[in-house]
Amino acid sequence: MNSTRLQLFLFLQMTLFFTTMSIAEAAPANSKLFREYIGAEGVGVTFSDVPIDSRVEFHFILSFAIDYTTSSRPKPTNGNFNVFWDTENLSPSHVSAIKASHRNVKVALSLGGDTVAGKPANFTPTSINSWVRNAIASIVQITKEYKLDGIDIDYEHFNTDPNTFAECIGRLFFYLKQNKVVSFTSIAPYDDDSVQPYYLALWRKYGNLIDYVNFQFYAYEKGTSITQFMKYFGTQSSNYKGGKVLVSFGTDNSGGLSPENGFFEACARLKNQGKLHGIFIWSADDSKKAHFRYEKQSQSLLAT
Repeated sequence: MNSTRLQLFLFLQMTLFFTTMSIAEAAPANSKLFREYIGAEGVGVTFSDVPIDSRVEFHFILSFAIDYTTSSRPKPTNGNFNVFWDTENLSPSHVSAIKASHRNVKVALSLGGDTVAGKPANFTPTSINSWVRNAIASIVQITKEYKLDGIDIDYEHFNTDPNTFAECIGRLFFYLKQNKVVSFTSIAPYDDDSVQPYYLALWRKYGNLIDYVNFQFYAYEKGTSITQFMKYFGTQSSNYKGGKVLVSFGTDNSGGLSPENGFFEACARLKNQGKLHGIFIWSADDSKKAHFRYEKQSQSLLAT
């Protein structure tokens, strides 16, 4: 499909879509969704290493596909995505095997991430139309090769304005969903003035295309208390009103409310309020050394 035809297709389809759907409906009550990022740190972790409770809906999120070259000095490619996760241990055959052995497992890929070759992975589109065109082609190819179910957005550095980001990602989401390339989408914002405005712009314009908000609560300060966490959750639920805001923690010694300091107690409170839409962890790579103890605890809490 050439550039002009693609632009016309997206415009006509999006016009129809937004006239027949309302903006993000109210999020449902408690969920049994557990999600985990995997593959970013090259430590040899595999899908089968991670304990999977059959009572939950389990999403692995491959980290990351990045629109940079794979050379020793990576450069932006304007939407032509390449795979940067651990492909030796997380290959297409591994995806097929884990989904075949666990019917409750789905696998997604995440775009962007914090760094590439030790430097910021910047969102650097040349133009909205050209980025979307390239992104559609490359993401469709990766998704089909790996037989993936969903897509997540985790850009944390930007060489553009919030509206351009919103249009690029929104149009990509729209195409992938309309053409049934993926069945679910998510975004992974955190509370920083250099990051959150981009995701809020995307949410305002395309919130009804976003199934989950993987909010990085571990980006808050270390030593966060339960009371502070509950306040943060309320604030972000208001920011992404109507969305399924998932709670989270990191097993990489990052910040936020840790399991040791009451994360699961906070989850129990949210569950009692009908507000626990799911839990995600960053990341399986870091959890491996502790034998995934908190993955087991998270899934048990969600399942009971």
